[in-house]
Amino acid sequence: MHTDIAATGWITRLPRAWLPFLLVARLDRPIGSWLLFLPGLWGILLVRAPVAETIRLVSLFAVGSLVMRAAGCVVNDLWDRDIDRKVARTAGRPLASGALRPRGALVFLAVLLLVGLAVLLQLNRLSQGLGVASLLLVGLYPLAKRVTWWPQLIMGFTFGFGAPLGYAAAAGRLDAACAALYAAAILWDLGFDTIYAHQDREDDALVGVRSTARLFGENTRPFLAGCYAACVAVLGLSGWLAGLGPWFYPALVLPAALLARQVAALDIDDPAGCLRLFRANREVGVAVGLAILAGWV
Repeated sequence: MHTDIAATGWITRLPRAWLPFLLVARLDRPIGSWLLFLPGLWGILLVRAPVAETIRLVSLFAVGSLVMRAAGCVVNDLWDRDIDRKVARTAGRPLASGALRPRGALVFLAVLLLVGLAVLLQLNRLSQGLGVASLLLVGLYPLAKRVTWWPQLIMGFTFGFGAPLGYAAAAGRLDAACAALYAAAILWDLGFDTIYAHQDREDDALVGVRSTARLFGENTRPFLAGCYAACVAVLGLSGWLAGLGPWFYPALVLPAALLARQVAALDIDDPAGCLRLFRANREVGVAVGLAILAGWV
């Protein structure tokens, strides 16, 4: 059975009482933290702040991404615990299985949000305002699958929010380059989360959960190609608006090629393969960051 719960590895060396909290926070699967962190990294790098400030902001965003991704997972699992019990991949999640009670999850969520607040207070006022506003997206995203066929788009707005947040933290302003970068992050997230949603397509149909995976079905490949092509194009626009140098554009070939490989390799009837393609987006995000750095050479 395909499942996203595998209580193995380094977490088994920790006290067993911690296990439900580690699993509900997805700390055993850091890909989500990476995908939340990388748009923030793009935003910080696009500004080209002094090196010391860039390192400080990247470090804060790394911690913040880990904590806020965990908080988002707790919120998601609290909303979805009844649905998760009916989906094979998610039935073993701590809240769905009963290994963690809602009250314990709420206390854990409060601790995570306090840590996130401590990180946010290290940023400028504009970033603080944006950070608070992002909580609305975090809270509403789990509801989207109940009311729209486009929850992956809402996820894009949520996970991609690091782009304007990182840009604002480094530049102290929002502008057209920032808007284009956010659009690129949204398109990227829309694409890879559609791949991810194909793991649950059949179970989602049974329980009435909507997704772009169900909406596009066999037509997912051209939809994915469109999302990724638009993402690369808007990344190019963002670099141009930010005044990046000519090396940025050939450097974009690498993330574009990695995205094209995902489109070519997609098999919507292979859940494990969809998960592998989803996880491959860490390398895509890092490649985009390297392209931005190349633009400052």
